[in-house]
Amino acid sequence: MTALKPDHKPLFLRDEDLRLGIELLYFGYRDFTADLDAILAEYDMGRAHCRVLYFVGRVPGMSVAELLDILRITKQSLARVLRQLLDQGFVVQRRDSSDGRKRLLELTARGHELEQRLSETQLRIISRAFHEAGPDAVAGFRTVMLEIVNAADRKRFTR
Repeated sequence: MTALKPDHKPLFLRDEDLRLGIELLYFGYRDFTADLDAILAEYDMGRAHCRVLYFVGRVPGMSVAELLDILRITKQSLARVLRQLLDQGFVVQRRDSSDGRKRLLELTARGHELEQRLSETQLRIISRAFHEAGPDAVAGFRTVMLEIVNAADRKRFTR
C-alpha cells in the first residue's frame, strides 16, 4: 500500500471541486431567495427585512442587540430596516421591564402573516431538496454548513 504524501489532497478537496462548492452555494442562494425577492418587492423591502422578520419571529422578545449579533450588520443599517418594519406595522418594539435600556422586538399579527408567507416559500424548497436527497445527504449538508458557520455561532445549533 502506498503512503499518501503530506501534500496530497483527497479528490473532494481539489480546486475544481472546491470551486464547484462555491458555485453551488451561489446558485443555491440565488434560487432559495428568488421567490422571496418577488414577495418583498410588493412591500418595497429587501432581504434584510426578511432576515429581521425571520429571526424576530423565531425568538419573540429578542433584543435589538441580539438581532445585531445574529445579522452582523451595522446599527445604522438595522435602524433603517427596523424603522420601516415598525412604521408599516410588522414589528413592535418595547422596553425590557427589567432593563429599560434594552429594546425588545416582536412581530405583530401582520408581521407573522408576512413572515409565514416568506418562510413557506423557503420551507417548500428545503423540504423538496431534503426529501430528494435523503437522510444521509441531509446529515452531510448540515455537517458542511456547520463547518462553514463561524465557530462562535455554531453553539446556536447544538441541541
